Amino acid sequence: MSIATKAASSTPCLRVSPSGVHGLGAFATRPLEAFAVLGLYEGRRYSPAQVAAKQWNDQLTYLFLLSNDEMIDGAKGGNATRHLNHSCEPNCEAVEEYNEAGRLELKFQTLVPVEAGEELFIDYGLTADDGSLASEYPCRCGAANCRGTMLAVRSEEHTSELQSP
Repeated sequence: MSIATKAASSTPCLRVSPSGVHGLGAFATRPLEAFAVLGLYEGRRYSPAQVAAKQWNDQLTYLFLLSNDEMIDGAKGGNATRHLNHSCEPNCEAVEEYNEAGRLELKFQTLVPVEAGEELFIDYGLTADDGSLASEYPCRCGAANCRGTMLAVRSEEHTSELQSP
């Protein structure tokens, strides 16, 4: 006689549900303290050579580029962390760390305490090819300080914002 057991979720504090911002979102299943780990970003990994050789779909993607130029595709073997939507005022962040085996991993953690049921957000800080317009990457986060795009603020834009009266 065999007993079937349900595999433990790699993201027990996340629930995926429809988002008011975009598509599906990740929501806290319980109250979380600041710096609580939500889980690792999982999925198919691509080496820098594979990234350069592949034709990427410009539509909905779950791609995350690591600082070592490896890319993780959360659409292939990913978990609930792939549903963290963008906000210009995020309540979570992505943090890279090396595990015991020396492999670079990406984890998500809260920046501030969050309530159960609250949607969790990161700032995508996207970079685009030269010639791309910020309007091609619209932000719909609704934050008070929304910059209107999911693109990262370029350093010269940030500098001029700091210098304006």
